[in-house]
Amino acid sequence: MIDQASGLRKMQDLRQIKVIAVSGGKGGVGKTNVSLNTAISLAKQGKKVLVLDADLGLANVDVMLGLRVQKNIAHVLSGDCELDDIIIEGPAGIKIIPATSGTQSMVDLTPSEHAGLIRAFSDMQTDFDVLIVDTAAGISDMVLSFARAAQDVMLVVTDEPTSITDCYALMKLLSRDHGVFKFKVVANMVRSPKEGQQLFAKLTKVTDRFLDVAIELVAVVPFDENIRKSVRKQKAIVDAFPDSAASKAFSELASKINSWPIPNRPSGHLEFFIEQLLEQ
Repeated sequence: MIDQASGLRKMQDLRQIKVIAVSGGKGGVGKTNVSLNTAISLAKQGKKVLVLDADLGLANVDVMLGLRVQKNIAHVLSGDCELDDIIIEGPAGIKIIPATSGTQSMVDLTPSEHAGLIRAFSDMQTDFDVLIVDTAAGISDMVLSFARAAQDVMLVVTDEPTSITDCYALMKLLSRDHGVFKFKVVANMVRSPKEGQQLFAKLTKVTDRFLDVAIELVAVVPFDENIRKSVRKQKAIVDAFPDSAASKAFSELASKINSWPIPNRPSGHLEFFIEQLLEQ
């Protein structure tokens, strides 16, 4: 581990990027939809965006966009190829690192395999400004690792008791055990802006009472039948229905993200993100 970390420090090109982990605890809250539509909206606003499908056992980023994948992260771990070799291009020029689907070994990575995966980032030649990590559902070690290492943790929550409870549990674990105390919240699939504010208020009520964290509502994405239609078309809603209410919400979220500062310290560099993960 020490040799790996010191090797990363020797890299000549320190890349200042935004690293955003998108999570939420519960499955089915629209996390991947949020990740992809935000990424495409950022690209349309001039950013070079890389999306990491970090659901290593149940990949779905490529499926949602109807993209053909020749090789995935499993091939990188086996030494078959480099990370740059598996990157595919998506809408608006976003780049995607595809995971594998239905492979149990990818869910249960050994510490050395986990380190090997993250170390592969240090050799990347692909240029990008923003890395969006679409984490798996739940609160596995991998989910916690990516969230801990990212500059910003964006939690997707819906107006369901299970979603609010799981989101709270994730914040509790990250704040108690991993030193993460700031969270961005996306209220997803709500019926109105007011419902989004009420959902955030419910979350704030429990976090203020039991946790020492700061949470910020960064987007209210309305329930939109066009999302279901776009999924069936294997397209992102911002492409399939650009004038829809949800698309406008994603565009506004992308504009906000563009205003988030990159830390003027090591955490603003890709290498810091990698080393944060290696340290674990």
